[in-house]
Amino acid sequence: MSDTRERLLAGALEVLGEHGIAGASARTVAAAAGVNQALVFYHFGSMDELLAAAARHGAEERVALYRERLGEVRTLAELIALARQLHAQERAAGHVAVLAQLLAGAQTQERLVPATAAGLTLWVDETEQVLTRVLGGTPLAEFVDVGGLARAVAAGFVGLELYEGVDPEGTERALSSLEQLAGLMTALEELGPVAQRAVRARLRRTAAPGSR
Repeated sequence: MSDTRERLLAGALEVLGEHGIAGASARTVAAAAGVNQALVFYHFGSMDELLAAAARHGAEERVALYRERLGEVRTLAELIALARQLHAQERAAGHVAVLAQLLAGAQTQERLVPATAAGLTLWVDETEQVLTRVLGGTPLAEFVDVGGLARAVAAGFVGLELYEGVDPEGTERALSSLEQLAGLMTALEELGPVAQRAVRARLRRTAAPGSR
């Protein structure tokens, strides 16, 4: 990737975080990147294309930054502890504001939808790998749609990031409740083989059609 293109992508993310989608223009992005605004159109063709590329680029950078740490997670408790760290770091670095603006922009600017969705999918894929590893061998493994759960976790994380801006205490309670859930999972994992079989049998009966 050329230095100018890289600077424009970084400039677009900076402008989104500081001025929002409404303040993102060729002029403001070029100023943040320290280049002539004509280079926006030379490299990307339009502001929509630049913002879409910035959405993908930003997500790729963030996922790559945490991939190694996600790969080390072995339990739900470890995943939630890491989620707390990500929550604090991403908000402090301003990436939550960028994500909020991209999601808002995607509601009205169709060209932003594929790139924003692709960025979220990167997080979903990483989360799904972690959940597959974490749930494997537990009584819940055969009853949970891991792909669906990964999407729910990603959506919940995005929601908490945005929610904290209006209710920090509520966000803390939500994270604490997830830690309580991790404690329950740990208790399930520590059950002996007979007890785990009983839990699986109960879950099968509950999940079976007509069981309710």
